[in-house]
Parts: sequence; structure tokens; C-alpha cells
Amino acid sequence: MAWFTRDKPALKPEEGERRVRTEGLWLKCEHCGQIIWRKALEDNLQVCPKCEHHERIGARARLALLFDNGQFDEFDQGLASTDPLDFVDSKRYTERLDASRRATQLRDAIISAGGNLNGRRIHICALELRFILGSMGAVVGEVITRAIERSLERRVPLIIVSASGGARMQEGAVSLMQLGKVSAALMRLDDAGVPYISVLTDPTTGGVTASFAMLGDLNIAEPGALIAFAGPRVIEQTIRQKLPEGFQTSEFLLQHGFLDAVVKRSELKAYLAKALDFFLQ
Repeated sequence: MAWFTRDKPALKPEEGERRVRTEGLWLKCEHCGQIIWRKALEDNLQVCPKCEHHERIGARARLALLFDNGQFDEFDQGLASTDPLDFVDSKRYTERLDASRRATQLRDAIISAGGNLNGRRIHICALELRFILGSMGAVVGEVITRAIERSLERRVPLIIVSASGGARMQEGAVSLMQLGKVSAALMRLDDAGVPYISVLTDPTTGGVTASFAMLGDLNIAEPGALIAFAGPRVIEQTIRQKLPEGFQTSEFLLQHGFLDAVVKRSELKAYLAKALDFFLQ
């Protein structure tokens, strides 16, 4: 038994220092399995340099990529969800909210901001996936509606970047009401001729897909993004058929007419600027 319990030789000081220095500098791509230097991934906008797999990024990083010089003004920061149903599953809804606020430093799963994109005034709403999976409750619906009304009043184009698991079940019918509320506001924006571009990222699912994410004058997505309403297992059990390869990826949806374009992250800002030039010429 001594063989199993023998002490490992102590690390020399220089070996321990080297291990501390290199820890966390390398990452493994979840798509191709290649080992990537963290700095190379950051320099490539969180896109794998080996296979071009687009890693998920947060709402604030997304806004910094799209706005000129990464500068923007935030709106409606004081809105926060309550617990209208006193909801409890494996833990209380209030506990989930508190944990998400600490993790993201946000009041809810969205940032609404204004700034310039290639010199043009623009409003952008970006969903934060780390906040209860970017789900849409009363606050997300209200913030988006206010952004639409702000764009309508000032005749400023609107972009919404979606990353969401759908409507927030912890708020029940209150969250489902946001689908109609936001859709009705977007209809007013369309009637006024103010452009709205929807950007779908990985993942965009459920009630978000069923409402504003698919209602853009232009609907575009990042490569390889999961875009769906129901999950593939639910669909297979319902229709009792095996789904095609790549079903619910952005490329599959583009091929079947549900998207207008699939755009790499490095090209997204230039693509949006060109699209807005077209809409506003």
C-alpha cells in the first residue's frame, strides 16, 4: 500500500513559478478540440483561429465591438425584475436574480445603448446570456419596447443582438405578454420606416425566436449559431422523424430561407454599416 500513498516529490521553486505563469494561458476549442493560446483567441474576437468556431461573448463585449471606439451611452439601467409569482423550483427566483446580478453586474439580461456605428447614430440592445440564460421577462420586454419607442421618436435605426433561452418561465404569463408587446412596438417602427436589424447569435431560442429575433427588416446570424423555437429532441418526438444534419444551425436556416445572411463576427460591423446605408439612402 505504500506504493499508492507515497509522497510526490516537491516542486522546485522555479517549476512552481513556471506553472503559475502558464496557468489559464491556453484554452481548448469546444468545436475542433484544438489547444488555443488565449491571447490569440482574444485578438481574433473570440473566434477559434483553427476552425473559426464563434465562442459566445457577453452583451457588453458585443456593444464594444459594434460601437465606434467601443463608446456608448446606456439607457434604462434602473429597471429590475420582481417576483410576481413568488416562484420556486430548485431555488427561489429571487435567489437566481441575485446570483445573476452579482455575476454580470447587470440589473437584468439586457443592455440598451446608444452611440455611433461608422459615424451613424444607432441604438443597440444586446441580451446577456449569463443572466438566467438571457431569458426575456418583464424587464427585457420593457427595455426593448422603450428602445423601439426611442428609435421611433428620434428616427434612429435599431439593432437587437439576441442570445437567449427564450421567455422566462419564472414570470409565467407576464413574460409571454412581452412577445406581443414588443412585436406591436416593432410594427409601429416599421410603419414609420425606421430600420430594424436583428442579429441572432448562439443560442437564440424559444419566445425570443418567436418574436423580435425574427421580425427584422434584415435578419442575420453568426456562423454556427443555434437558432430554434423548440429543441430538436422535442421536435423529433412530436413528428417521429429523424432531423436533418445541421438542423437549427444558422447555415441550415439560411439555406431554407429563414435568414437573410450569415456573417462572421469580424465582418459584422462593416456589414451592418453597409446595410444601414442601403436602408437610409
